[in-house]
Amino acid sequence: MTNLILTEQHDRVLVVRINRPERKNALTHAMYDGLADALMEAEQDSAIRCTLFTGNTDCFTAGNDLSDFADGLPGDFEETPVGRFLFGLANASKPVVAAVNGPAVGIGTTMLMHCDLVFAGDNARFQMPFANLGLCPEGGSSLLLPQWLGRVRASELLMLGTRFSAEDADRLGLINRICPPDSTETTALEVCQQLASQPPAAIRATKQLINRATSERLNATMQAEGRLFADRLQSPEAAEAFAAFAEKRTPDFSSFE
Repeated sequence: MTNLILTEQHDRVLVVRINRPERKNALTHAMYDGLADALMEAEQDSAIRCTLFTGNTDCFTAGNDLSDFADGLPGDFEETPVGRFLFGLANASKPVVAAVNGPAVGIGTTMLMHCDLVFAGDNARFQMPFANLGLCPEGGSSLLLPQWLGRVRASELLMLGTRFSAEDADRLGLINRICPPDSTETTALEVCQQLASQPPAAIRATKQLINRATSERLNATMQAEGRLFADRLQSPEAAEAFAAFAEKRTPDFSSFE
């Protein structure tokens, strides 16, 4: 497992830390493999009853490392590193909790929709700028957000890529609690330990029932999103957006149809 993804076990809780602070925890293919491997470890190890994803007090993740994704996603989406992680997260049988501070961009926001509980620092800032980058929604967000928030609010977040605060996320019902940044992880870990102390089969059954109504549609949606996302990575619009990002300029989409 890459040292950019760190794991440590606290009693029956597996803590998975995104550890690339010099790049605002931007995720590479190798880091996605590390995240997917951690989820597999949690699923297979009977001593682990809950998984906690976190970053640091300043940043959860700035999303994908665009330089690592410029060449696209080869092969079947579910077998790519990002696909392994997203499907592993969506289909996890044990509780998954997130502790979020600072930027949570792109996958940093969409992955939270698959977590059972989310705790955010008051410095957390969320954004899904997929369309702005010439891409499309991922992680099942095109299904889950309209269901949870309504079509117009989901369109605002996914089409305009609107940035929103921890207070906004709390009001929208996307997080459980706002914390001071230096206590976000501690608060989340305490809740993880509470979950780990409860009857494990009962907790898994409860999670399964909560997810039952959307599980089939969610997997189909994620497959469709993944295929289109891979296509969009090779699009001229994405090439312009990525070049503008690297050159620190505003992208120009005026010539596209």
